[in-house]
Amino acid sequence: MDWIGLTFILFGILFVLLLIGIPVAFAMGMTASIMVVTFLSPNMLVQIARVSFSVSTTHLFLVAPLFVLMAALVSHSDIAEKSFRAATKWLSWMPGALPASTVVACTGFSAISGSSPATAAAIGYAAVPEIRKAGHSKRLAVGVVAAGGTLGILIPPSVVLVIYGILTETSIGSLFIAGILPGMLLAALMVAYTMVYSMREGTAKAFELRPSWGERFSSLKGIWPILLLFIIVMGAIYTGIATTTEAAALGAAGALLLTVFRIDMRHKGLNRVLVKTAQTTAMLMLLIIFGSFFGFVVSRLGIAHGMVEAVLAANLDPWLILALYLVGLLLLGCVMDPASMMVITLPLAFPVLSQLGFDPIWLGILVTITVEIGMITPPVGLNLFVLKGIVPKDITMSDIMLGAAPFVLIMLFGLLLIILFPSIATYLPSMMSTR
Repeated sequence: MDWIGLTFILFGILFVLLLIGIPVAFAMGMTASIMVVTFLSPNMLVQIARVSFSVSTTHLFLVAPLFVLMAALVSHSDIAEKSFRAATKWLSWMPGALPASTVVACTGFSAISGSSPATAAAIGYAAVPEIRKAGHSKRLAVGVVAAGGTLGILIPPSVVLVIYGILTETSIGSLFIAGILPGMLLAALMVAYTMVYSMREGTAKAFELRPSWGERFSSLKGIWPILLLFIIVMGAIYTGIATTTEAAALGAAGALLLTVFRIDMRHKGLNRVLVKTAQTTAMLMLLIIFGSFFGFVVSRLGIAHGMVEAVLAANLDPWLILALYLVGLLLLGCVMDPASMMVITLPLAFPVLSQLGFDPIWLGILVTITVEIGMITPPVGLNLFVLKGIVPKDITMSDIMLGAAPFVLIMLFGLLLIILFPSIATYLPSMMSTR
């Protein structure tokens, strides 16, 4: 059977398993196993064990649980609320100060949480009531939190970038550094939108706080240790002083020292953090292991090679192929989480796109932003459901979806800018001591 027929069978089995409710990781493992037994050899099932050992023992895989632990420790503190309060004091002079402060707080918190839903939930608790109290529309209040939370999977440390790096064998440190400027660009676009929106709805000056400089600097006391930790971790990666794995260990140890003496951490808090870290790590490990085995089967069946040859023979414009892949991710984002999208599509798409000459670092940022948009697109936008669980009952799911809709367009515009100007993503990695 040719590679086209095998592709239809492969993804047909996968989608059937997903439709009947089997988790993505197990669905991929079962699909790959069925294809091996049917079209290759049952003896090759031993590759599952080899892939599992190879992936789970690589030093790169240590990056994920260490950064997950760092994020869990920091998220257990009150750093999110302190970040929002500090941002409101420093940005009180701006039109639409509270929505703009929400974006800035999300940017800062995502730099240490690495999780989009966690960022949306943590900042949402503090920000949504304050924004509404100032007279802003409820749609703006929830939309800005949902969109700001998406920065959690772009600004390092990002678990999604770790998954991309492992699956494509791309430098995770370079991916982390590459995510900084695009993350700041998206945050700036969101802030600009909140300012314009606030002026149009007549609430630009609804926030009347006029803090002194002393109050502004005092507000930083609760957040500077965590921000300093982030600077040290990213600085160590950027300068080449430490490997990504060593920097992750430094970040986890630093976060533990900064939070372990809190009263709530002593009362079973640390136990909950460790359990959450273990659960998240196990989920990621299964996704990556079965995703790697799925990629191995795609390669052995000749699907990846056949697709590369077909694309090159068709002489299609490389930019058209990239555009089609990104559009496909946008559509998948309506029904699937970011990690699952990447694990399923990268074994097919990455060999083609890399053969066409696209920079893997730049491509990783484009893919991450695209799956990031899926976090706020219905019907399975995770941030939308997270917000529904924490906002007042008078805010409906329709309000949340409509509030997030303008930010989808803003993020698409930011994605277009990075496509047109790749140096936004590649400049900082090109300046690193080691890439």
